[in-house]
Amino acid sequence: MRARVRPLRGAGIATELWRLDAVELAGLIRGRQVSCREAVAAALARLDAVNPTLNAVVRPLHDSALAEADAADQALARGRVVGPLHGVPITIKVNVDMAGHPTDNGIVAFKDVVATRDNPVVARLRGAGGIVIGRTNTPGFSMRWFTDNALHGATRNPWDARRTPGGSSGGAAAATAAGIGAIAHGNDIAGSVRYPACCCGLVGLRVGYGRVPAYNFTAAAAPRPISAQLMAVQGPLTRRVRDARVAFAAMAGSDPHDPRCVDLPLQGPEPPRPIRVALVADPAGRGGVAPVVADAVRRAGRALEAAGYAVEEVEPPELGAVADLWYAIAMDDAIAALEPAVARYGDDGIKRALGFWRALHPARDARHVLAALTERERLLRLWDLFLVERPLVLTPVSNEPPFPVDADIIDVETTRRLMAAQIMQVAVPVLGLPSIAVPTGVVDGLPTGVQITGGRAREDLCLDAAAAIEAACPMPTPIDPR
Repeated sequence: MRARVRPLRGAGIATELWRLDAVELAGLIRGRQVSCREAVAAALARLDAVNPTLNAVVRPLHDSALAEADAADQALARGRVVGPLHGVPITIKVNVDMAGHPTDNGIVAFKDVVATRDNPVVARLRGAGGIVIGRTNTPGFSMRWFTDNALHGATRNPWDARRTPGGSSGGAAAATAAGIGAIAHGNDIAGSVRYPACCCGLVGLRVGYGRVPAYNFTAAAAPRPISAQLMAVQGPLTRRVRDARVAFAAMAGSDPHDPRCVDLPLQGPEPPRPIRVALVADPAGRGGVAPVVADAVRRAGRALEAAGYAVEEVEPPELGAVADLWYAIAMDDAIAALEPAVARYGDDGIKRALGFWRALHPARDARHVLAALTERERLLRLWDLFLVERPLVLTPVSNEPPFPVDADIIDVETTRRLMAAQIMQVAVPVLGLPSIAVPTGVVDGLPTGVQITGGRAREDLCLDAAAAIEAACPMPTPIDPR
């Protein structure tokens, strides 16, 4: 069925509420022009209408969402606004704890692993007033750039069902692009926020190291590998930059369950003007960048110049070495630690994909991880110094348009090409820097986008630059599945 269309009091126009961004919808709710129940019911109706095609939300939460919406309306009637997302429908990925619901991570064997407490990132979003309307899909163990698993099935890209919606937050991206919720939760160790955002024409913010707390109480007996501790972060996927800014503010801060995270200002000191931006159309000069991708980077560069930024083509130091370090660290740490569980519980897709990864990166002694971590400090220093002079770096998100579905389970050579295309997806986590994917338009029916990376704790500069690009490159999202 169609989401409810109602005239907004004082607006003079009929609006489908699921089309609105989070900031606008929250403002209407606070102004008592729209009730929380109406906002949530509209999002759920949209879910009912398009999710059968997309399979983006794999655990819809109609009853609890409507009950929370009614409670939020009652709070509003008493003059209490919970937070900046009061009454806004959101989605949460199935790989983080949400009290009373399974944390299945796309694995059949984990379908009954029910959380008793919210992960801190979930608690923060709900504490800011967000109402969870459903849980979004992920590949098995959340370790593919494609979203399919034996428990929930495949998620489809609303732009083109033959293309990946990205991964691992592909369910989050497909849902948000189609209007199922205004803000989606995701996480990113190798592009799992930024790549789905790019594939689905969204904004995807990978926050810097130590910014957003996360801890799964269901996994308390299995501490995370060091590479995941250093490189995995939480972040929002949204249709508009201003929503990503609000979501980040809600998610950020310290929590005793995540000792990495500290309280830092959301807004840093004003940099010298004009802000210098390093434009990199061909990361590490390795080639293989599709013309449509290079054109998107240059279009974004022109948009930044028009907004007053000083853009120059220059590459940060040893970019290729930084990207290669992801594999040196992760393959013999996080991936090595995951392989026994994949062998025991994984579906055919994750087993095949990870097998090709391992064929390209044979197992080595753990001493190589220590050597890579030692080298990492040198590269961090070089980048930090570079970012003092040029606070932002503009690059592709991926070197190619969204790959065909299941391209990572074809053969070793296709996987080699896929990994080469994702150079910026893996480089940024090694550095622990904030980075944002922002769309630049639609070409041949598919969204295009770019990535902006900033210095430590400078999500604000990334968001500002993304807003400038967004203003020059408006997107039609939310869209109907095609």
